[in-house]
Amino acid sequence: MKVFNKITIVFLTVLAVSSCKKETIKGDFFGAEFEISSDADKTAMAYANITTKDSVQTQMVGEITEVCQAKGCWMKVKLDSEEEVFVRFKDYGFFVPKDAAGKTVVMNGAAFFEEMSVDDQRHYAEDEGASEDELALITSPKKTYRFEADGVLIAQQP
Repeated sequence: MKVFNKITIVFLTVLAVSSCKKETIKGDFFGAEFEISSDADKTAMAYANITTKDSVQTQMVGEITEVCQAKGCWMKVKLDSEEEVFVRFKDYGFFVPKDAAGKTVVMNGAAFFEEMSVDDQRHYAEDEGASEDELALITSPKKTYRFEADGVLIAQQP
């Protein structure tokens, strides 16, 4: 019976250690490199307890849906909660590849809300290739999920 108990303890220890192993994402860093936290969020929960004037340092994981086609100076990221986050890069210090849409990204930085002005909405829509008619439809400020990344990791496709 003692042998059975020892085998069980060894098995449970191996199982516990392997289940605590961090998820590793292989890819390319842009901006500052960082260690991926086990708390990296795939939803908009980081925004739950902040107001328009607050921000929170966090990591978020999502799928890149759009990238600025002029320079790669911003991107839009869809989270598992179906929320979309508009991401800029700290101090305009780095850019991401313009063909990164559809890839998984881990972002490290500050999550916050922003009320985007009409002029800014039109500027970004123009970067996306919007027509004059589409630009004319933008007439009021919009509250958006924002993220200022000091570093991002774009996953390699399998």
